[in-house]
Amino acid sequence: MNAFRLILFIGIVIPGIQCTGLLASEPRKPQINPMKPASELISTQEPGKVNSSLLERTSTQPLSIVVSLSKQRVYLLVGGKVAVDSPISSGRRNGWTPKGNFFVIEKDLNHYSSLYGNFVNGSGQVVRSGVSSKHDAAPSGTRFSGAPMKFFLRLTPQGVGMHAGILPGYPASHGCIRLPKEMAEIIYSRVGLNTPVTVGD
Repeated sequence: MNAFRLILFIGIVIPGIQCTGLLASEPRKPQINPMKPASELISTQEPGKVNSSLLERTSTQPLSIVVSLSKQRVYLLVGGKVAVDSPISSGRRNGWTPKGNFFVIEKDLNHYSSLYGNFVNGSGQVVRSGVSSKHDAAPSGTRFSGAPMKFFLRLTPQGVGMHAGILPGYPASHGCIRLPKEMAEIIYSRVGLNTPVTVGD
């Protein structure tokens, strides 16, 4: 038995038996790619583009919005042509931003989330950030303050919508579709209630 172990350890080949030194080698560790810094990821998204001449026709042409989750882009179509092409940040987990055909069912210039935000003290200072009013308990002496969602366009009764927000360069939201502030403002100012919105791959 000891001789057999020695053979395996040193990797000697004996007629009829080939030993590869399995006992001597360590198992290979899987390669883990380090996470890229947010600044590097942000630069991978192309900046938004606006076709001003098409935007001037929004009062006379049919409008629609198309969201591509795989491309992380949103498009405002005027008469079927792209007037606004903007980067987005959608739900960080698959399915959090629902796919399908929707309509703008509410517009709110200064909307605040009823689910996500911060716990703040009596002076309005943040005591705990990134909390859920549904799952997190407020520390004593604090209250919930919903996250601002400027230029909010509601798509579902459950609260999923489009609004100005932080774009880290990858899907990072709780389900809403975040846009750069300037793009959110342009789209908000042009579309009305019942504007069709298609969310897909």
